[in-house]
This record gives sequence, structure tokens and C-alpha cells, in this order.
Amino acid sequence: MCGIYGSTIEYSKKQVQDKLERAKFRGPDKLDFKFFGDESKPIIFGHNRLAIIDVDERSNQPFTYNNSIHIVFNGEVYNFKVLKKQLEAKGYKFNTTSDTEVICAAYLEYGEDCVNYLGGMFAFVIYDETKQKLFGARDRLGKKPFYYYLNEKQFEFASQISSIQMHHTNLTISNKAISYYLAWGAIPDPHSIFNEIKKLQAGHCFSLNLTAYDFKERKYWDIDTNVKNPFQGSYKDAIAELDGFISSAVSTRLFADVPVGVFLSGGVDSSVVAALATKTTDSKVKTFSVKFNEKGFDESVYAQQVADHLQTDHHIIECNYNEGLDLIDNFTHFYDEPFADSSAIPSMLLAKHTRKKVTVALSGDGGDESFIGYERYKWMKQVNHLYNLPSFLRHTAAKTASLAPYYKLKMIGKGLQYEDINSLYIASVTGVNMSWLKSDFDYTDVPEKKYLYHNTKNLYERLTDFDIKTYLNWDINTKVDRATMAYSLEARAPLMDHSIVEFAQSLPTDFKYNGKIQKRILKDVLYQYVPEKIFDRPKAGFTMPFAEWFKHELKDYVLSELDMASLREIPNIDADEVYKMIQQHMNGSWNRYPLIWKLLVLKQWLKTNGRGYTIK
Repeated sequence: MCGIYGSTIEYSKKQVQDKLERAKFRGPDKLDFKFFGDESKPIIFGHNRLAIIDVDERSNQPFTYNNSIHIVFNGEVYNFKVLKKQLEAKGYKFNTTSDTEVICAAYLEYGEDCVNYLGGMFAFVIYDETKQKLFGARDRLGKKPFYYYLNEKQFEFASQISSIQMHHTNLTISNKAISYYLAWGAIPDPHSIFNEIKKLQAGHCFSLNLTAYDFKERKYWDIDTNVKNPFQGSYKDAIAELDGFISSAVSTRLFADVPVGVFLSGGVDSSVVAALATKTTDSKVKTFSVKFNEKGFDESVYAQQVADHLQTDHHIIECNYNEGLDLIDNFTHFYDEPFADSSAIPSMLLAKHTRKKVTVALSGDGGDESFIGYERYKWMKQVNHLYNLPSFLRHTAAKTASLAPYYKLKMIGKGLQYEDINSLYIASVTGVNMSWLKSDFDYTDVPEKKYLYHNTKNLYERLTDFDIKTYLNWDINTKVDRATMAYSLEARAPLMDHSIVEFAQSLPTDFKYNGKIQKRILKDVLYQYVPEKIFDRPKAGFTMPFAEWFKHELKDYVLSELDMASLREIPNIDADEVYKMIQQHMNGSWNRYPLIWKLLVLKQWLKTNGRGYTIK
């Protein structure tokens, strides 16, 4: 896990150094850069290294293979040992024990199709000196970030947008991206907060001919919306196969030349990772969880029960209010474009303290999306029945529910006003009441809608496909990458192994959700190792008690930061409407904490990272 940087723009060594120093938290072990090409066609590669595999300096980057292949690489290729043996059989020689060198050899052997042979999380760029081209790729599910600037004869890329931003004179803030952010809580790929900077999309690769300056991007992996190879075995067979897939994914992710641990929330996903970690290694597994003192937010007791059963070396990190406040103040230094998932703060706290014990941590991310785990999926199925009613009856029910004094009924009432279940679902993840957002375009009209609106799968499968391409990619991956890299901690997600995602998609829906049990097959894999009774409780999210803090401990802070004058300075919002909504939160009539947090983050970003830029 590292930070990569590169450019064809003529920056001085001091400027390149500055750009790498800005992202040094991603890789504090070695900062280095090299100039290739000549004065007329400079190629700059830079790297912040967090040494995980082959920590020897021989594997430092920028790395050169076979004299003509130069690479900067962020991430891990978990199948590199297998791939290395295959390449050795073809005559390739290796001088390190790193996966970086294997990517270079795979590129020489398979060309741009090398991405199809790489299993893991990655963002890399290769400078092929012989062919005078750049080739780069981002992993299938978008675990690793990749930003780039392209303008005529100029190309610049980085793991953090701030590295491109620094010493750059041709950037403007995207007004459209601000609207996207206010709706989705994150900025969808391929957009970024700057008009001139894009994100390479998940499962995509690119080539840039340095002679003709011809940039080509293509998709090399996607979700199978047609389920071409459905699973043919029994449910028992499927459990055994999934157990094998997860065991393999966990085992390969435990490999490192530095200490490794597991994030353990006490939920199903992290527990199955922890269970199979203890199964696949002889060492005592270190596990980590966060404890909150506020009632209803402390899940650490459940994590402790799982840890006791698995006999892990468990560490509970108590969330300190003041420590959390410090992270809020420095939030945009690490999340260097607006990002509104408030669970980023406890994620940062967890990473900060976990890093004191280990350099790599396995997480349970990806289980909800692949195995139909979110509560909103169940709710959508239930609400879908109402769409079979005549529209006048549905609208009458919607109006009645909207007038109810209960928050959930109000939300249902507003939701039922949408014309179909697909538009309702998008509203459920953006906001069913967006009257406060002033946008001159349809912020819900993202290309990923095609995964939701097609008719080749049932509702559950379409919802999860859509979330894999949107929520998992734009939100979860961004949150975890920035939170962990802020403290130079590498996060690995076994359940996001593409073989597991593809296997889950091949399964019959009732293997994953039979109408009563969500994540059915994943739970049955887990119950082979941990007693079911430990998980007999409602599902909880990884959140902080912001709703209460904003009404009490942070009330003065919120009201001063988001007073009427400040609200009028925030683009694309109806300040009067937002002010009323903030007052609703303070008097307890409506929970508005997600909106409050979203606005606080945007204001902070505009004040710090966005200062001095024009909004277009």
C-alpha cells in the first residue's frame, strides 16, 4: 500500500518533492522519484512506499524491470506467487520477492491483457520506454484510488488529488461535482471535485501513446448482469465452495513481511474473516474493535464475544470525544475532496490505534453488497408490493404516512411518492427530500443506473449490483482507503476478492436471502466456526453518535459554522430551507445529522483545499 505519482509536465525537483510530501502519510518508509525521457518529453514517476512485501530497498519504487519497463504501483497482487511461477516457466527472471516485479513481467508477457491475470487491489502505471507509452490500471472493484489530469500534451496522475492540485495552475472547482456530492455524499467516478481532474473507473485500464498523445481507456472487468454461468450445485455444495473461496482469500491476504491483524466489529462479515484467519494460520490472530460510551453505539461487547470464542489477541479501542473532534478538524487533509460518510471518523480512530500494533489489517467490507445484507434491501422488497396498488391509493397512503409523527413513517410517505421502485431506491441512498438542493441537472442520472434498471435479474440482485458499482466503490472504498492510509495502515478486504463477488453473483437469490435470513450462506459459513447465538441481534452500522453530539456537545459548533451567513456562501443549496432543517434537528423533531455533517465537510473543504479556486 503506497502512494503513486507521475507527470509529463515540467515540474522542478522541488515541486515534485512537495507533491510527494503532501501524500507522505500513504507511504512513510521511502519517498523517491525519477525523471525519465528527455527535456522535450519528460516523464516523472514518484512513489511513497509503505513496505509490506519484500521490505528490502531493492523493491523500492519507481521500479525498473528489464531496463525498459518502469512502474509505480499502489496495492497488492495477492496471486503474485502463482503468477510468478508461471512466468518463470516462460523464462522470466526475478531479482526480488515483491509483486511489483511480477506485474512488470506480466506486462511484457501478456501486454495490456496482464490486468486479467492480476488478482488483488491495485492502481499502477507502467512507462514502456521501448514503445513510448504509458499503461495503467485500477483494480476491478476500485479499492485503490487513481486520479488523473489530461490536457493536450500534459498528463498527471496520483493516488491523492492534492498531489495533482499542488503547483498546478489550471484547475477549477466543479459546480456539478458539488451537486453530486450533496446528493450522494461522495463524488461519483469518473468525476472529481475539479473539472480538469478525473478518476480512472474501477475495472478500467488506459494507454497513452506518448508520440501521438492518444489516450485510450477501456473496461476490462464488469459485473455479469446476465448470470451466464449460474451455480448448479446444492446449497450444501455452495457453502463448501464459499468456505474455500473465503479461506483462500483470507490466507493470501495474511501474507506479509510485517505484522497483520483483523478489524473485528462483532458483525457477520468481520467475524467470518477473523474466523477463517484463525483457521488458516498457526499464529495467534490480533483483532481490533472500537468502543463508544454512548448508549446504542457500543458494539465492542459483541466483538469481544467473537474474539473470546476464536481466542484472538483482542484489542478494544475506546473512542475519545476530544480525539474524534481533532480528526474532524483535520478531515480534509486526508479526504482531500468532499466526502460525507461520518463513519470515516471512527474508521480513522480504529486505524490510528490499530497501526500501533500491526501494519496490515483485514476487514469485512463487501459482504453486505454481495450477499444481500443491508436492511434497506428488505425494506425495498416490502415497499415494492405497494407499487402494485393503483397510483391514487399509493399516493393517498404516501400522504397519510407523511403526516405521521414518526420519522420512519414520514420517510416511507415521502418515498412512496416516487413513480417506481428503482427511482425510490436511488432516492433512498441520495435523499427522499432534496428540496434544499438547487441543481441545474439531474444528479441521479449516473451511468451506473443501468445496473438497477435492467430486467434480467430480480430486484434484490439489481439492488446489490447497483451498490457494488456505486456505494461500495464511491463510498466504502474511499472511506477505508483514506482512513487507513492516514496512519500508514494497509487495509485488505477478503470478501471483495473478485472470485468471491463473481461466485456470489452466480448463486440463486435464496442462497443469499430466503425471505427471512439475509446473508444466509455467509452466515452458515460463519456458524461452522462461531456459535449462531452470538449474532442473534439486530444489525448495527459502524457509526458515531453525531446525531446526539450535534444537539448537545457540538451544538454551538454547528450553529456557528452553519449560521445563515455561512449557509448563503455554500453553493447549490437553499440556505433558508437548510436553516429550517438544522433547527428541526436541534429541537428533536427530525434527525438531520447526515445533512449537517455533509455541509460541515463541504464548508471545511472549500475553506482549506478549495480556497482561491473558481467554481464553474
